[in-house]
Amino acid sequence: MKTEKRISQISETAQQVLFDDSSKIILMSDCHRGDGNWADDFSRNQNLYFAALTYYYRKDYTYIEIGDGDELWENKSLSDIKQAHSDVFWLLSGFYKEGRLYLIYGNHDMVKKDNRFVKGNLYQYYDEAEKTFFPLFRNIRIHEGMVLRYKPTGDKILLIHGHQADCMNHRLWKISRFLVRYLWRPLTMFGVNDPTRTAKNYKKKETIEKRLVKWVIREKSMLISGHTHRPMFPETDEPPYFNDGSCVHPRCITGLEIDNGCIILVKWNIRAKDDGTLFIGREVLAGPRNLRDYFDKIREM
Repeated sequence: MKTEKRISQISETAQQVLFDDSSKIILMSDCHRGDGNWADDFSRNQNLYFAALTYYYRKDYTYIEIGDGDELWENKSLSDIKQAHSDVFWLLSGFYKEGRLYLIYGNHDMVKKDNRFVKGNLYQYYDEAEKTFFPLFRNIRIHEGMVLRYKPTGDKILLIHGHQADCMNHRLWKISRFLVRYLWRPLTMFGVNDPTRTAKNYKKKETIEKRLVKWVIREKSMLISGHTHRPMFPETDEPPYFNDGSCVHPRCITGLEIDNGCIILVKWNIRAKDDGTLFIGREVLAGPRNLRDYFDKIREM
């Protein structure tokens, strides 16, 4: 199935979430939460992520994770990941209990499309200290894509991870997982980079981005994805393809906020005050831009 057709099919069948100018949404992806070992890319940014997530929880944002939340290519067990980052999962469960959490799967956590896996691994959490299970994301549904529907105008924003535009990470994902788990992961110990990873292959990034932009132009629809780890924030006169970046940048995490009818690209990093005191701060990289400006552009395309 061609990329455009597959993405259109997702757009037509995805769950729709209504929002308006009073809504507050934070979109993040590519956390790649691991089991806490030397290969866990998330570990170095876990404090940044937890601080950002706590901020959004207290500010009543809805959190939407656009794929690759958990690193389930390198790691076989989600239980080990939950144990290593239990504080993050408990905070996410707080969002879920209040109806403010949506999860989309990507290529690295593709197993979440299996309802049996989700029921067995995400519905509850085993506390080793208490020797008992506690509810985590009871009856949660993991999506391949979602649609945000803007109530004032009826316009929509499609949310997908973006691996659908990448054959090796979509149709052939099991082969890619095998290579990552048993070949490239051990070789990284010796400084060998995985050449198949989109996040570290600029030519692949550009190819995928061109395919996604092509879909945006053809379908006249706004699109937000992850996968490439490269933040994208177009001008209002450009095709409205956005990318939220990732949570495994070397020194920061990035995300897209939707607030007061506007979209904003932000990053969280460690910063220093004049007296040398370090703190975790939020910085605006692009925006805010009014969503209506992008919707108007779509209607002109």
